[in-house]
Amino acid sequence: MQPRNMSMSGVVDLAAVKAAGEAKQKAEQARAEAARQGGAPAGAVRLVLDVDEASFEHEVLQRSAEVPVVIDFWADWCEPCKQLGPVLERLAGEYAGRFVLAKVDVEANQRLFQQFGVQSIPAVFAVVAGQALPLFQGAAPEAQIRQVLDQLVQVAEQQFGIVGVPVAPGAGEAEVPARPAGPHDAALGAAHDALDKGDLGGAVQAYKNVLSDDPGNVEAKLGLAQAELLQRVQGMDAQQVRKAAADAPGDVSAQIAAADLDLVGGHVEDAFGRLIDVIRRTAGEDRDAARVRLLELFEVIGPDDPRVTAARTALSRALF
Repeated sequence: MQPRNMSMSGVVDLAAVKAAGEAKQKAEQARAEAARQGGAPAGAVRLVLDVDEASFEHEVLQRSAEVPVVIDFWADWCEPCKQLGPVLERLAGEYAGRFVLAKVDVEANQRLFQQFGVQSIPAVFAVVAGQALPLFQGAAPEAQIRQVLDQLVQVAEQQFGIVGVPVAPGAGEAEVPARPAGPHDAALGAAHDALDKGDLGGAVQAYKNVLSDDPGNVEAKLGLAQAELLQRVQGMDAQQVRKAAADAPGDVSAQIAAADLDLVGGHVEDAFGRLIDVIRRTAGEDRDAARVRLLELFEVIGPDDPRVTAARTALSRALF
């Protein structure tokens, strides 16, 4: 599954941007300088930055001529942000200068939040040669985050000649703040690894093991919801599922299957609307099945997402 709204759509137009030529020249100069120095020393390149409105032009726009800048819009009250942030920080160190991470607190930087048209958080954008690219919204499995980062790095190099500023071995890890180990980190790590390898059954069981000991673990809840969704759509023929739903609007099972595909494809409102419509038109076991699936999809998106809030209101109206 691609993380919600995860897309590099629009990047094919970057070659036409006038900034490309200048960006390539600056990138070549940065690479030459890095080569002469044998790689940037540990303190020379900060891979994780706290950015505000005052520092945005220098830390993001100007820096994006040398290295792709990934922007993480977050807030302290946002639980999915707390899941996603450490993953992005660790990957910034692992990618060793092929991108840098700029963290923007939306509560303190409302203007940046509005300028980027962010609708919900966490939201992740990239800036390459001064051009903003939407990447994805919401927390997501690490494997899919890596796919988007790899694609970003490839686009930056192919379209702009930007390959980042290499750092010396070990420098990346030094830039990422250490996080105290939690009691379920090992189990969550095993679940994430299973998910990354496509072992959906193993991931589901691992997340359930965490929740059996800690029912309120937000990361495990999100991971389990995503793994179960992937498991349900695995092997589906999308064309047949959508045709069945279109041909039989009253077939609740067909509508539920189509809603799963809607969500996997990033069509969040379509998935929610489809199930709410089923709930309005049905009763008894059919209505309950649609309601349960809708609540499961809410878990995938996260309770803080405004689309979930709106859908919960619509659900209440449909039920009562």
